[in-house]
Amino acid sequence: MKKNITINLCGRLFQIDEDAYELLQQYINSLRSSFGKQEGGDEIVDDIETRIAELFDELRLQGIEAITIEHVKEIITRIGKPEELTGEDGEKQQEGNGTNWEEQARSAGQKIYENVRARTAGKKLYRNPKDKMLAGVLSGIAVYTNTDPVIWRFLMILFTFCYGVGIFIYLVLALVIPEARTPEQLLQMEGKDITPQNLADVVVEGEKQHVQRPGFMRLLFIILMKMVIAFVVIISIVVCIALSLGFFGVLIATVSAMVLPLNSTLPFSLGAMGLEGAWVSNPKMLIIFVIALFLVLLLPIYAIIHMVLSLTGKIRPMGVIQRIVNIVLWVIAVCIAVPLGITIANYHYDYYQERYQIDSTTTYQGVKMDENDADFLRRGSWNLVKAKNCDHYTYYAMDSQGYNNARFLDVFNDRCEEIFQAERKEKVEPGIYQLTCYARAEGPGTFIYAMGKEKHLQTIPVNNNPEDEMGWKPITIDSIVVAGDSIAYGMSSDAVFTGETCRAKWFSAMDFVLTRTADLPNTKK
Repeated sequence: MKKNITINLCGRLFQIDEDAYELLQQYINSLRSSFGKQEGGDEIVDDIETRIAELFDELRLQGIEAITIEHVKEIITRIGKPEELTGEDGEKQQEGNGTNWEEQARSAGQKIYENVRARTAGKKLYRNPKDKMLAGVLSGIAVYTNTDPVIWRFLMILFTFCYGVGIFIYLVLALVIPEARTPEQLLQMEGKDITPQNLADVVVEGEKQHVQRPGFMRLLFIILMKMVIAFVVIISIVVCIALSLGFFGVLIATVSAMVLPLNSTLPFSLGAMGLEGAWVSNPKMLIIFVIALFLVLLLPIYAIIHMVLSLTGKIRPMGVIQRIVNIVLWVIAVCIAVPLGITIANYHYDYYQERYQIDSTTTYQGVKMDENDADFLRRGSWNLVKAKNCDHYTYYAMDSQGYNNARFLDVFNDRCEEIFQAERKEKVEPGIYQLTCYARAEGPGTFIYAMGKEKHLQTIPVNNNPEDEMGWKPITIDSIVVAGDSIAYGMSSDAVFTGETCRAKWFSAMDFVLTRTADLPNTKK
């Protein structure tokens, strides 16, 4: 059923379809735009309108009560298009460079729009079941635009070779564009009036197509298509089962998390699922994530079940609006669930990292530190003379010999406020000794020292070479005189001990080696 309106054309009243009226109005506006540049153009347009009214009168004398879009198209063909009447094409070719390129582009765009509008006037876009290779998308577009479907199929093949873009576009169009299943929809697809005669023609044509025996290639293609559809249905059912299991798993986990205590070790509790940190830090975000996850799982399950039931003919396929709404909701749910899932994982890492740091701390010589730091200092018999404002006391990385994961003395403070002195004592015989080690520092004010008869200080060189990633430098302190039975050595940033303020964010030392080089003067061995 189409809406008819009454128009007054040159003092005469005519009944005309709404689609036909829009096409006629567009044609007359194009005439006024084309002839408006010429002298006496308005009179020419009025004469053309009079001629159109005369042709409408002829149709009325033939018993036609309402003018349709086919009648308007036929009249436009008889009278001619605006550019044919004005001869603009020939004039533009003669004018050449004298025409403004902006006007040319605007005129070309207007022509394209008018051509598309004329081809699609009175039609609705459907997938064409009468001439389909897969889903009838391209054949439907060809009918809608009054073009050859081979052109669209060739373009789709080209797009398919561009990283599979054509396949993605085709699938989206197949989901969005409905199929013309009823005789009314087939007539709307072709832009024909819905009359008893046209409906009868569609039914008869459909019966003829069913009676006609398909050729070998067509039959082979139909078999292949049915195999593909069956494969897609089987895969969809498997995916639906997997998503259903995931949905029930999330549902059970949600109910269990609401019932079980927060720190419970039972399965599906927040603590067991690693969601304790997210719940403590931001419970609203966790609730939104669960809702989004439910939508991510439920919407595909619903779509697959609906598709399978529609293929069996038990229910009608989804409409265009319903499909678009489902796709948009699913995309929104995915866009919410993915970043929230990443954030929840970060909450989990930070929460348990913090708990690990608390649980792994210990005390060494009255200083609270990590167990790894305390274990290294204890095994190396290092004595903490001073340890203030230090973020850590050891570190592990590549050592001076190029071995990875070697642990060594390392002190850090981002504001250069660390006050640190670690010292080791060894029992030795009197004599002259040499101390060697490897050290590095981010800034000045750090030292390696040895305590024999006198105090020896050796500055740790600052690493000014950005290409030297580790920056280890050999340190040597010679002529350490030991008159007693022990020697002390270590590293320090204590300004009271070294006489210089520390201006380094970090400094490190490793591989301390003490060597006896000579006897004391006038001392027999």
